[in-house]
Order: sequence, then C-alpha cells, then structure tokens
Amino acid sequence: MMTPDGRIRVMEIIARMNVGGPATQVMGLYKGLNSDEFDHRLYTGYVDGAEGDHFQLRGATPQVHRIPGLGRSVRPTHDSRALLQLISAMREFRPHIVHTRTAKAGALGRTAARLAGVGSARVHVFHGHVLEGYFSPSKRRLYIWAERRLASMTDRLVTVGAKVRDDLIAAGIGRPEQYVVIPPGVRLGRIPDREEARTALDLPLDAPVVAFVGRLARVKRPDRFLATASAVLRRLPTCRFVVCGGGELKEELERGIADMWGSFRLLGWRHDVETVYAAADVVLMTSDSEGTPLTLIEAGMAGTPVVSTRVGSIPEIVRHGSTGLLAGLDADELAEHTLRLLSDPAFARRMGESARHWTSDSFGVERLVADTEALYRSVSAAPGPQLTPGSTT
Repeated sequence: MMTPDGRIRVMEIIARMNVGGPATQVMGLYKGLNSDEFDHRLYTGYVDGAEGDHFQLRGATPQVHRIPGLGRSVRPTHDSRALLQLISAMREFRPHIVHTRTAKAGALGRTAARLAGVGSARVHVFHGHVLEGYFSPSKRRLYIWAERRLASMTDRLVTVGAKVRDDLIAAGIGRPEQYVVIPPGVRLGRIPDREEARTALDLPLDAPVVAFVGRLARVKRPDRFLATASAVLRRLPTCRFVVCGGGELKEELERGIADMWGSFRLLGWRHDVETVYAAADVVLMTSDSEGTPLTLIEAGMAGTPVVSTRVGSIPEIVRHGSTGLLAGLDADELAEHTLRLLSDPAFARRMGESARHWTSDSFGVERLVADTEALYRSVSAAPGPQLTPGSTT
C-alpha cells in the first residue's frame, strides 16, 4: 500500500491548531517523520479568537490544507461542508492512512474516510481524559454513544496514557486489541538560567515563584489555582505567581486577583515557554481532568518540580515524591505541597533534577516519531479497508 515513489500517504486531520498538546504533537511529527518513507499532509480548520494560534505563536509556516468549518464550534451546515471537502480531498490524495485527532475531527474524518471509499486505514488519537471534566452527563452519554460507533470503523485507537486507555475501554469504546498507547513527545528550546529568565519576565531575583502554564478554561480550574495561590500567600506573602496562557476565563481570572494584583504576572501566550519554566521554583497544575499534559513534561525537562492534581494519566508523568508532588482536588493540599517545595530549595532541586532525567528519557520527540512511524507501518501493511487490529502496546 505505497505510492509509486514508495511512500506511505498519510492524511492527518485535526480540528484546529490552537496552542496545546495536540498541536505540539502534530508539529513534532510534521518535522520528524521520514519524508523518504511517508507523504504526510496536514488538514485543519481555523483557531477561534479566544485561543492562541500555534502557528502564529511558534512562527511556524508548514504547508497546511485548510478545511473551513473544521474548527471548534459544532454547526451542522458548516460541519456538512467540511465533511464534503474532506471526502473530496481523500479522493484526490487517496491516503493509505487517515489519522484523526480531537473529537470533531475524529468524527468527520473517520466518517469521510468511510464514505470516500478509498480503502484507507483509520487511526484516531484521544489526547485528553475526555470522559471527565468536559461534558455534562447528557453530553457525556452522547459522546460515548458516538465514540462507540466510530470505534467500530477505526483500525487503531491511540491514547496518550494507559489510564486514558483503560477508562475508554471501561466505557465500552472500542476493544482492547484496537488500542495503542503512544505518550507525548516534546523538545524544548534553549533553557535560560534563572537570573536571565527572571529578568526577562520582570520578576524579583530573590522571591519564590510559582508558574501556571496552560489554557484558562473551566477544566483547568483557574479558580482552584487562585484558591491555592491565596492559601500560599497567607503563609508566604513574598511569593509571586506567573500565569502563562489565555482563554475564555481570562477576564474571570483578572477579577479574581484584584486583591492580590501585586503578587501576579499575567503573561498571555508566549513562544518562549522555556523562560517561564526556568524562572519558576514550582509549576502548579490544578485541573479536574487531564491526559498526559505537556506542561508537566516540559517543566520536568527544564528541571522544575511540579505540584499537580492526581487526575488522568498525570501519575504516568509525575512520580510522586521523586519528580513532583501530587494531590487530590483540594486547594489546601495543593498549597501544602507547594509550600513544602518553596521552603526546602535543596529538596526542590533534587526533585527537579530527577524530573529532568525522567522526562528527557521517556518523553522525547524522537521517541514519539519512532512510535508513530511503527504504527503507520503496521496499519499500512495489513490488507483491506478494515484492517485486523494488532496487539496493544
């Protein structure tokens, strides 16, 4: 199943390239896949105004095939047009593999692959722990119903962590033998030293600094972050909190820090996220639900210990007591862990070094590319449009 020039054609579809884990993984593959073996093309919609655009932030200018209507919002008329455009693109490109990411792109892409009749293998990636924290009970039931049916027309279901896989299987989405676990892969840019980083961000050189990096969205619980910060400031008034990111809850966050404004720096989205990690003593994550968040991997690679809620596949990234500290959903417990690291710099440095070694060895982009290339080879080698799934890895 190769092209006349010997390459496997891969059509990768993602709803939008907003700043976050999925876009980072897509670009890692775009840059890293062996172009002598794979003809890899990216199809995507447009980023909503409230979100950061990965291409703009990173200054990336890859060749992208735009599909209007493929973005975040669900609109039947636009979605129908996007479906027809995907079918047309598939019939023109005739991919051996259709690789979809995110819920909307997964639904439209896999449906288009079936309707196009081009015999493509179908691979879908679940990036987050989507069964928790994202939907109301009624929407969750609808999502599970839809994903069960989509799984029946999918050859491989990829998750970013074992916990995510196990919960999807427990919900009746797909069969165990369809699943492959491929953790994220990350490459950071140059990491500045602490003084350089703090000077660049206009932070005191001698103050304790805690960073929050990510979307300001409900599932990330910026309100819990503020409650944790307030608890820390009551006992450590010199602490500074840095927020790197944006989103629909930005104004709500600004109102929440009105009485603590001097203790906060709101940076918005930044292309040099390495600077934020280097400036911080602790990276704090307060989410209700996560898959395997890149923020915690990147913090580890920068040698910065983390404090996080124990949700999704986070325990597969953060080794509690060794590379970071995990807590329940209680702000006071998160604050206690944060204060423990801030009050014992030697302990925090040891933990940061352990995190650097662990994340660099386990979550490099080279490993992501190698795992994905192996997946592509396995599905492209099997006969027929509905391939027999391989074994779980």
